[in-house]
Amino acid sequence: MPTISISQIEQTSLEALKAHGATPEIAKHVARAVARAESLGNVICGLYYLESYCIQLVSGRVSGTVTPDVQLPRPATVKVDARFGFAQPAFAAGLQAAVEACRTNGVATLAVGNAHTCTSLGFFTEQIAGQGIIGIGATNASPVVAPPGGNKAVIGTNPFAMSVPDAAGGLAMHFDFSTSAVALGKITMAKAAGQTIPLGWAVDENGEPTTEPEAALRGALVSAGGYKGWGLGLMVELLAAGMTGSVNSLDVSGLKLPDGPPHGLGQFYILIDPATSPDFGARFARVAQAVAAQDGARIPGAHRKEMAQVDVPDALWALVTELALKKAG
Repeated sequence: MPTISISQIEQTSLEALKAHGATPEIAKHVARAVARAESLGNVICGLYYLESYCIQLVSGRVSGTVTPDVQLPRPATVKVDARFGFAQPAFAAGLQAAVEACRTNGVATLAVGNAHTCTSLGFFTEQIAGQGIIGIGATNASPVVAPPGGNKAVIGTNPFAMSVPDAAGGLAMHFDFSTSAVALGKITMAKAAGQTIPLGWAVDENGEPTTEPEAALRGALVSAGGYKGWGLGLMVELLAAGMTGSVNSLDVSGLKLPDGPPHGLGQFYILIDPATSPDFGARFARVAQAVAAQDGARIPGAHRKEMAQVDVPDALWALVTELALKKAG
């Protein structure tokens, strides 16, 4: 298994995306997200997705050439139409306007609509926190989660993320999790490896709990925490679809299918300026100290470590290298 630097992962991903039809500017944003995921050990959102990006660029399921359309319909509201392109450049196009609106008004929202899957939602909220602002994000996905007691998927894994800045340009807290019991990628990876899955991740097509990945893929995932996670997933659905003018999870086919209609998904971000409350830092510190006093306990994101190089499976790196050398068409 080769050890590859994160900079090489980013550069090779950039070349692969360009070779399959993305402009250099768009490829730069997407490649940076791939590399960032790998640097944090988030392999499901890293190189694991690159082949799908390239295939869908060629098929036209995602556009690698469109310019996002940024609108400011209200003083604290920024809306970006991704125009069925990638989420990363669309977010980048609206970020500074949203940050400025937040600093002026105390809070602001950034709605990205008609976008390809954003993959790692925390990639975006941590950029908001990098501006000294609290970032909360929500996005929907293709339907894979059934309601409690049901057996048919209605919503996606519907991730929810939050990044809180510290006083030194870093993160005081960061979490990014699906509102389903597990990410769909863990099911597909277990199937590929010939492994079973834990009970509580999914149900089969009859609504019965299963440990078999194939049965889970024929059935549906379940929400984390039962009705509590289901409620959070529905909240994410309403924000990501309803507040961005994008499609419901029900109307999106599998995210990795090579062709078909564009994803057309939404991402909705809430930006909050912690400077609005002079007590914010002290209140967070009070909680953080209580957590730190307990052995083995931690604030979410406290132990995240960014790696400069990672081990990549031989077959995956061979595929990535091939994608970088291959011309579209």
